[in-house]
Order: sequence, then C-alpha cells, then structure tokens
Amino acid sequence: MPGNLIAGAAAANNVRPRRWDMRALTKLVRAPAALSTPGDVIARTTAANNVRPRRWDMRALTELVRAPAALSVPGDVIAGAAAANDIRPRTAGLAGASVLLYWAGMAANDWADRDIDVKERPERPIPSGRISARAALALAAGLTGAAVVGAGLAGGRKALNIAVPLAATVWAYDLGARHPGVMAACRALNVLLGASGGDLKRAVWPAATVFAHTYTVTLLSGSEVDGATARLPKRTLAGTAAVAAAAGGAPVSAGLAGWYALQYGRPQLDAVREPSAANIRKSVGAGILHLPALQGALIARAGAPLLGLAVAAAAPLARRLARKVSPT
Repeated sequence: MPGNLIAGAAAANNVRPRRWDMRALTKLVRAPAALSTPGDVIARTTAANNVRPRRWDMRALTELVRAPAALSVPGDVIAGAAAANDIRPRTAGLAGASVLLYWAGMAANDWADRDIDVKERPERPIPSGRISARAALALAAGLTGAAVVGAGLAGGRKALNIAVPLAATVWAYDLGARHPGVMAACRALNVLLGASGGDLKRAVWPAATVFAHTYTVTLLSGSEVDGATARLPKRTLAGTAAVAAAAGGAPVSAGLAGWYALQYGRPQLDAVREPSAANIRKSVGAGILHLPALQGALIARAGAPLLGLAVAAAAPLARRLARKVSPT
C-alpha cells in the first residue's frame, strides 16, 4: 500500500519516483534528529545511576580552594618575618608554601564536609558533582606535600620545624577538631613560620593578634547556615575592637588597624541588629578578606610601614575577586 500511495502521489504531481533516492529517504526518517538519541540515552542512564561526568573544571577548582581568600595568607608570614627582623628572599618562598597549605586545607575541608554540604551547601563543587570527592582528597594531599617541601626548600630545618606541625594542625581541624582555637592556631603558626629564621619570641605578639582575629572569624562561621542570636556578633565585635587596638601604634599602623576595624566591624554590627545567616556569612567573609589590613598594621608596627601598606592593598583586591568566587 505505501508503494501505491507514493505512485499515486507521484502521478498526481507528474513526478516520476526514483528507485532509491537517499536524500528523500533521509528526510523521510528524520536522520539528523536521530543523532540526538544516544545523548538522550546517556543522559537518562547517567541520571538513573546518579553518575555525573567528571572533569577538571577550573572554576570549580577555584571555588574548592577558595582562591581569593588565599590573598589573606602571605601577610601572616610577612608579619612574622617583619617582627623577627628577618625579611629576606626566603620569605617569599615561605609565603608561597603557606598559600599551598591554605588551599590544601580548603580542599580537605570540603572533602570532610561532603555529606553535610549535600544538605547545607549543595552548590559547592563536591556535592554539585563538578569535582569528585576522590579528586578533592588527592588535591589536598598533593598540595600539603608541596607546601611542606616548599617550606623546607625555602627555610630549611627551622622552617620545617613549624611547617610540619602547621600542616598537622590544618588536617586535624578538617578531620574533626573543629574548635575555633585549632583554626586560630593554624594562623598563629603561619605567622611563626615567617619568623622561623629569626627570633621567634619577637613574633609572639603578631601571632597572638592574628590568633585572636581568627578566633572571632571561626566563631562566626559556625552560624553561617542557621544564623545566631545577637549575643554572638556582640562578642566577636568586642574582640575585633581589642584586636585593632593591639595592632595600632605609629600613624600608619593605627590607620590600617582602624581600616580593618571598620571593614570587619561594620558587617558584624549589621549582624547584631539582625543575626541572620546572610549577615553572619557577610561578617565571616569580611573577616577573611580584610585580614591583610590587620597584617599590614602589624608589619607597619614592626617598623616597615611601606611594606605594611603593600600587604594591606591585597584586601580590596580580594574583595573584588570575591564577587566572582566566594571566600567562604
């Protein structure tokens, strides 16, 4: 019957049908549309088995390691070196090693929190499927090894004596020791890493100041998802004022300390008025991104005002980058 219909239509239109017209056959079966079918099958199979394609997505990597927040790390090392009067070329190597370790800590943190993040932060790289948990763990381990080796190459045995405990403290925090004092100890050890080639005693003051600042940020971070009562930001705001006072001194250091207090204190004041999760998260981000201002104040206080200003300049840059990649 199909042949009769085709013949009839051809006769009616005065068209002589060709025995095997491939172009006509292609149009008849919609051949190009069939090319989409394998993709549909693969997509449905992938969804049914809860499997996502894996690839090294650079944006996902920058989110995993909180790349912009790493601008807050070198200032720790430089503050320690300035306090110990030991700023040398090795300081740059130690700062680079500390950045690698920071990135390692962020990747390890997301790996450890992957089950929690499925519910609380599903947009993060691991729960969203953009990076596998195994890849994140491998990256964290590789960066840790590179950081420790880099610290040893830059600062020798004295640097390793601090870099190894620092790496252990970072991993201890990520694997379960989630106390603000543990995170604050990581930052304090980072300051001492910079002073490892000089007199460590002279770096105790900046290390303690950075410790106190980090303690307030970590306290706030525990309420990023559910919010808090006004009592929490009131406490951290008082701590911020004390930290700023400890970092002041000469005109440059006092000015930078005041800038730090303003930029970190303002969102905390908003959180006092309305302690929502969003305002708490803004406070945490401000505490991370404006740490360079505090570090700059400490460096200026140690007698290097120009270097302090240069370190503090990382704060507005980090803030701009944070608009593209979240620091928290």
